[in-house]
Amino acid sequence: MVEAMQDAAVVVTGAGGGIGAALARRFAAAGARVVVNDLDGAKAAAVADEIGGIAVPGDASAIVAEARDALGGTVDVYCANAGVGSGGTEAAPEQVWELAWDVNVMAHVRAANQLIPTWLERGSGRFVSTVSAAGLLTMVGAAPYSVTKHGAYAFAEWLSLTYRHRGVKVHAICPQGVRTDMLASTGSAGDLVLKPTAIEPDDVADALFAGIEEDRFLILPHPEVAAYYQARAATPDRWLTSMNHIQQKWEADGR
Repeated sequence: MVEAMQDAAVVVTGAGGGIGAALARRFAAAGARVVVNDLDGAKAAAVADEIGGIAVPGDASAIVAEARDALGGTVDVYCANAGVGSGGTEAAPEQVWELAWDVNVMAHVRAANQLIPTWLERGSGRFVSTVSAAGLLTMVGAAPYSVTKHGAYAFAEWLSLTYRHRGVKVHAICPQGVRTDMLASTGSAGDLVLKPTAIEPDDVADALFAGIEEDRFLILPHPEVAAYYQARAATPDRWLTSMNHIQQKWEADGR
């Protein structure tokens, strides 16, 4: 599989740090030509300089054409990694919901809209969606994040079932806690639910490459998420009760 990535044209959004930077480093180490995207131009440039990549800063929704040009007119792998960890309840301001929807879902839709026609024409392409275990399960205290990550997962699933027979590979990465700035921003909810089993960004990159090697859609850097997902489907009321106990503990701890 490493050989298959040699000279591949790869785009990673939100790659100025965290999971995105780890993905960019791993693809570069495998011999790929990597575009590093981030809203923070300085961070994008720093990672690009480190790995011998190309920095294309800006909104992840609007950089596909520029990234394609920077890579010589083609994109082989697109990692839709940029995301926002919006907390709050149903009462969160509409601007918070809109931003979460735009970054966590619509940026993926816009990228696919520009990439899929070319991939179908040539019969190959790979779309990697950094979702979250929240897209399979949920996250206490973070309605906008949970709902939009469900949307991101659903879109990746739809892409896979629609185009897999035409050469398009899709992977949905669904980790729990990862030691990044986003985890630090989750506050007491993240401390309770995510921090105890948090892994490093490099572990997520390892899981993705293992999943690519095995041609798997669902990438679970925390393997235990599979059992949680099965429980959610098999016994939803029991699972909801269990999650509500976590909610109550969070409230008791003074959220």
